[in-house]
Amino acid sequence: MYQINNLTFKYPKSAENTIKGISFEIKEGEIFGLLGPSGVGKSTTQKILTKLLANYEGEILYKGEDLKSYGKSYYEEIGVGFEMPVHFSKLTAAENINFFKKLYKSTIDTDELLKRVGLYEDRHKRVSEFSKGMKIRLNFVRAMLNNPKMLFLDEPTNGLDPHNARIIKEIIKEYREEGGTVLLTTHLMNDVDELCDRVAFMANGEIVEMDSPKNLKLKYGERRVEVEYREGEEIKKESFSLDTLKYDYNFINLIKTREILTIHSKEMTLDDIFIEVTGVKKNE
Repeated sequence: MYQINNLTFKYPKSAENTIKGISFEIKEGEIFGLLGPSGVGKSTTQKILTKLLANYEGEILYKGEDLKSYGKSYYEEIGVGFEMPVHFSKLTAAENINFFKKLYKSTIDTDELLKRVGLYEDRHKRVSEFSKGMKIRLNFVRAMLNNPKMLFLDEPTNGLDPHNARIIKEIIKEYREEGGTVLLTTHLMNDVDELCDRVAFMANGEIVEMDSPKNLKLKYGERRVEVEYREGEEIKKESFSLDTLKYDYNFINLIKTREILTIHSKEMTLDDIFIEVTGVKKNE
């Protein structure tokens, strides 16, 4: 879908480049996560790919053609959900949706989507009366209303309760299954683990790691298994190498003779990998 080669960008008043020669591809039909702490260039990259920023150096190909060669027709093919929802607060949800529908040649049945995200009954209510979560869900509907081939999502579930977050994630998965492509930025690593086919971690304007979530957890994790068991009144833990597990008499004997409470492989979480590869804590 996209091929990005040596992308570099500097804001006019900035002393150094915000993006420092990054290269990656987004495959058609995948959910690609662009991750990293605030201020490392994720949002700038998204703004370039959505043609909100120009004057970049390097090459961006969209479906094999230079992104700069696309005109307004490009916006018919992409949907964008920004982190901070911006709506016409004095208009109702339905009026907001109908306004944005007029900007596109082709749109979907938004009533069905409003029902799915739980906003249909409130569609005639002014957006100023909406809660934060309702505004986030309306923002998601707006990103989807032109039936885009490419979806850019920035923190799509941040601020939602678990039930509504689950609905949004299920819709994103269905969109991918139907051939849609997603670029996702978020600080919620559980969402990344659940949704993303591949991820790229950014730090200081550069991509410092890129692979599937599973491969990254295997790469950075320990090949060990930790067993928690009860011995009399005590709860104890022992750790064993995965590579020799089937030959390990102590492990086999432990399983046979003790009350096992938990068994965990010691693969790293994406939160741990985030901190390790970017060099900073997530809340910085």
